[in-house]
Amino acid sequence: MSQFFQIHPENPQLRLIKQSAQILHAGGIIALPTDSCYALVCHLDDKDAVERLRRIRDVDDKHHLTLLCRDLSEISQYARVDNRQYRMLKAATPGPYTFILEATKEVPRRLSHPARKTIGLRVPENPIAHALLEELGQPLLGSTLILPGEEDPLTDPEEIRDRLERQVELVIDGGACSLEPTTVIDLTADEPVLLRQGRGDARMFGL
Repeated sequence: MSQFFQIHPENPQLRLIKQSAQILHAGGIIALPTDSCYALVCHLDDKDAVERLRRIRDVDDKHHLTLLCRDLSEISQYARVDNRQYRMLKAATPGPYTFILEATKEVPRRLSHPARKTIGLRVPENPIAHALLEELGQPLLGSTLILPGEEDPLTDPEEIRDRLERQVELVIDGGACSLEPTTVIDLTADEPVLLRQGRGDARMFGL
């Protein structure tokens, strides 16, 4: 049975953030509100948790999981970023965008795309997500909370608890989120490529 924390969306209670971090360190999966929609997140280095997350989503290793980072400097630890890419990232973070970039050696090989060696990265603009990232001191591995066979993400924390109470260790109720996932942009080519139109405005990239 999953735990259920009601955390203030603007002023997250530090006690509950610390408990959430402990659940991640113990191998748990959390349903977490972001600035787009709810996401499933786990500890970056926990292989078993990552595999469980993939099973909940019913995705294979060719599906890009996303590193949720605190800031741009953390992104540059896990992805190769040139000056052109950095300018684009700086203009759009924090915000509801996921960027596909070439992974560095800091990213475990089992997490990057098996053929392209790329990874998804984002900096969420959400006080709860940011507080948890600060408490952990490292990125979270995450994926949009869309269940197998469905097109729309889950956004109601009560429904998330009802449907996933035996599959995740914690549901954080931070209020309702957007129905739209992040906008996904591939920055590995000479020009940005729009992979998914979501909440973020792609026009700022000329798309």
